[in-house]
Amino acid sequence: MLRYLPFLLVLALWIYAFIDCLNTPESQVRGLPKVIWVIIILLFGEVLVGPVAWLVAGKQRRPVTGDGSTPSQWHRNHRTKFVAPDDNPEFLASLKSENGGNGGNNKDEALLKDWEADLRRREEELRRTEAKDETNGPDDPQPPAKG
Repeated sequence: MLRYLPFLLVLALWIYAFIDCLNTPESQVRGLPKVIWVIIILLFGEVLVGPVAWLVAGKQRRPVTGDGSTPSQWHRNHRTKFVAPDDNPEFLASLKSENGGNGGNNKDEALLKDWEADLRRREEELRRTEAKDETNGPDDPQPPAKG
């Protein structure tokens, strides 16, 4: 098993350098264009020249600072405190604004009035249609033929 370890380490470094080169913005690539670095990594990866050259000279590295700029330190300093919806005034205010101010009564009442008006209009049309049919006479369903 140990005889495969050097091959696996070379392969891992090769893959890491290739993916790192692809994900690096063009503005952070030094020396050569990004496409040339990719070709160098792919062609000279087996002998470690390409990946090592990329890691040493190809990418601009930012200096490490101790001011909490690493992602884990930043997240430790900016934790989100979760609040239940019942206790969150912003959430409750958004519900009131969505529903028209006082619990949605205005919006629901307006919708109900529109439905009632539509129902009255349909009932009135139905009454007019029935009254019109009664004046034509139920015994004579067909109009007289012209002739």
